[in-house]
Amino acid sequence: MNKKQRDDISKLLSYVLRHAPESMELVLDRDGWADIEDLIRKANQYGHTFDYQMLHEVVETNEKKRFTLSDDGQRIRAAQGHSTGQVQVQHVEKTPPAQLYHGTAGRFMASIEAQGLIPGSRHHVHLTESPETAIAVGKRYGQPVLLAVDVQGMRQAGIRFFQADNGVWLVASVPAAYLRTVKDKIHT
Repeated sequence: MNKKQRDDISKLLSYVLRHAPESMELVLDRDGWADIEDLIRKANQYGHTFDYQMLHEVVETNEKKRFTLSDDGQRIRAAQGHSTGQVQVQHVEKTPPAQLYHGTAGRFMASIEAQGLIPGSRHHVHLTESPETAIAVGKRYGQPVLLAVDVQGMRQAGIRFFQADNGVWLVASVPAAYLRTVKDKIHT
């Protein structure tokens, strides 16, 4: 399978497993799991041809580790980033590292300064331990801005942190008071 085929399947999986399972009449359980046989059958019915081996290759080679296979290999889910009402993943609360980051674009800063980071259509705000990853995310939306999160302050305020299967840190929101712009790590 070539890179374009892997990317196409990955994009389809992201769309269906995170945002629109109903687009292929797929049902996800509360934790976001889909039966792989059902997913492949419905994808093929909708003109997206792939098999279990191809799906497994996409999961294994995805740099962002966006998908998780169940231990028995019969189910798949998106690791995080859900916006569909079918999914209400109950992540386990975890103690975050001392420093977390969020990448955004400069055009969103006025809104962020006013209301902090909010999940929008997703279930959580996504944070990372890696400033490089955060900057790369910000670049997808324009001139990047790197935000450092006051993890200690948020924890003292009782804000809970969770971690997705792929290592992304999740939080309900980040009030503006717990954010600061980091300028010395951005090299564009």
